[in-house]
Amino acid sequence: MPKLSERAKHIGRKIGLDDEKGYGVAVLLALIVVIVVVAGVFVNDAIGPKPVGYSTIYLLDSNHKASDYDDLLIADQNSMFTVYVGVENHYSSVESYQVQLKITQTLSAYPLTSVQPSQLFETGNIDSGKGWENQATITENQPGNYAAVFELYRHTDEGLSFASNYCVLNFEVKANA
Repeated sequence: MPKLSERAKHIGRKIGLDDEKGYGVAVLLALIVVIVVVAGVFVNDAIGPKPVGYSTIYLLDSNHKASDYDDLLIADQNSMFTVYVGVENHYSSVESYQVQLKITQTLSAYPLTSVQPSQLFETGNIDSGKGWENQATITENQPGNYAAVFELYRHTDEGLSFASNYCVLNFEVKANA
């Protein structure tokens, strides 16, 4: 600390101020810098661009956890499983969404325009900062490797708009031995 004090005195002497005035000027300059930075932050928040909202989609297993998803089915024996699909609205307005469940063996670019949805879920109106959740049952009886793709669409004045959000759950169906 004494070195810092001596350094401040040295700077004050160089600019032609006595010791007491040097401290005052240094403190004043520091306060001015802080005030300018804080004012800049407030001005940027007040007149800067407002963030555009977003939405999220998620999947939970049958225990409402994101860990133990069923990924193996046995044809003609255990050919279905259930997950919970959830949607959250992070726009500043009330929004409504549609979730399209598509089952496919080949993944390509999203949205999967060449695959017809096997199920549609309408969320209804979701307030800003709120969410929606529903149970989805996936059924497949033919042996093979599959992907259950949950695509999120937002209702707009122009119709449905892909929200660029989706979840993919891979699973396998084995033949009954």
